[in-house]
Amino acid sequence: MSTPEIFPRLAASLMRARSERDRIDSARRQQLDALVRSINERIDADSEARLIFICTHNSRRSHLSQLWAQAAAIWNGRHDIACFSGGTETTAFNPSAVQALRNAGFEIETATHDTNPRYDVRYAVSSAPLVAFSKKYDHASNPSDGFIAVMTCSQADDGCPVVLGAAQRISLPYGDPKEADGTPLEAAVYEERSRQIAREMVYVMDALASNG
Repeated sequence: MSTPEIFPRLAASLMRARSERDRIDSARRQQLDALVRSINERIDADSEARLIFICTHNSRRSHLSQLWAQAAAIWNGRHDIACFSGGTETTAFNPSAVQALRNAGFEIETATHDTNPRYDVRYAVSSAPLVAFSKKYDHASNPSDGFIAVMTCSQADDGCPVVLGAAQRISLPYGDPKEADGTPLEAAVYEERSRQIAREMVYVMDALASNG
């Protein structure tokens, strides 16, 4: 399978994320390495790995993680990794998180304009859009079994100790950019959280690529 050509601005963001790997401390690397091992185990078992990134509202961190992980996987030529997201509740994909991804080079079109809009997200000219909207992790558009559940917020991690259908469960919490909503720092905080998640997902996909 040929690797689609990543949009140039997004490719530059991925390269920057790779150059920032030294900003990931040793404790965090241990958590990321656990995710690498889980992905390798699923590929050994099923020839593919499906990841559902989960936070409470599926509005910010889980979407940022899903989209950066998918782009980093494809950028590394890993077509055997499919990324999804969900929550324990349904709200809406936060506009500031959407904007942070646009600023990084994702091309995002708003497909519906209701209280829980759907967005068509592309990372390459030839890629089919990833449809992003807030949903529970067990929504019909997500895999129902054999997936890796990646818990991206401590609230969901604590409140959802058993993820139905998950083959493995990984805790990888991020700080909530929501804390900056309505403040002068809002845009900068979302940009920094997006950038952190980008470098960590690139770290994971680079590690898989180096392992063959």
